[in-house]
Amino acid sequence: MGRILIAGCGYVGEAAADLFSARGWEVEGWTASAESARRLSEKPYGVRAVDIGDESAVSAAGGEFDVIVQCASTGGGDAEHYRRIYLEGVRNLSRSFPRAKLVFISSTSVYAQKEGEIVDEESPAEPVHEKAKFLREAEELALARGGIVARLGGIHGPGRSFFLTKCLEGTAVLTSDDSRRFINQAHRDDIVAALLLLAESGEVGIFNLVGDEPITAREAYEWLSSRLGTPLPTEAAKGSEARKRGTSNKRVTNKKLRALGWVPKYPTFEIAMVRSILPSFGFDGIH
Repeated sequence: MGRILIAGCGYVGEAAADLFSARGWEVEGWTASAESARRLSEKPYGVRAVDIGDESAVSAAGGEFDVIVQCASTGGGDAEHYRRIYLEGVRNLSRSFPRAKLVFISSTSVYAQKEGEIVDEESPAEPVHEKAKFLREAEELALARGGIVARLGGIHGPGRSFFLTKCLEGTAVLTSDDSRRFINQAHRDDIVAALLLLAESGEVGIFNLVGDEPITAREAYEWLSSRLGTPLPTEAAKGSEARKRGTSNKRVTNKKLRALGWVPKYPTFEIAMVRSILPSFGFDGIH
């Protein structure tokens, strides 16, 4: 085991730091704010507030690392925030730690396919939206230095689920394409297990990090409705279907990562819900 920097101890990064520490790695964590660093002050590893989008802050932080996992999040920020955290983040970490193996957490949003195609790591990744374009630029920087790019699907896990939250809030709405548009997701614990595998391997390149089966929004809401005894979301009126989750439609495969020996504990939406997510929201005994 070596020394690893988790640059971004948020929902995924904190769980990753915990797992690497338990595995025997010497872990250092970075957060975006001093408040977040204080919240993690009792962890068995050190956590500091370092802004990875600030070259001078990264340079001043110092240290030597064998592996860096860049999993800082923009928290839904605008395109400029994406450029600063992802693109400048990769650039700053690469300059300050040129000998470290870099694992960059990207997104399947870089795939712009719209016809439900099966997408693997060799498929074109030509995003049309500005945020995803910054991700692709950051990916290329990471790959150029012999790093790893992990393209994550939508993240769900304990205490976190887009579909369940919308159901519980009563804000879920079905649009006309929700019966045919695929959503690719990955459970937090499967993500961190994959990051450990990739960090400890000699692999480089791109890896899709998703569950075994995508799901449509209608399928997700129908499943939740049947288990929770709640009505299906209302249908959106024609012409009012503003979509916040992008316009792409593809089925992302994880075969390349599985070939390395990665086996997800939560391979489908239904399994993740029953075994992890619903209990974390206080729903017990739902099968």
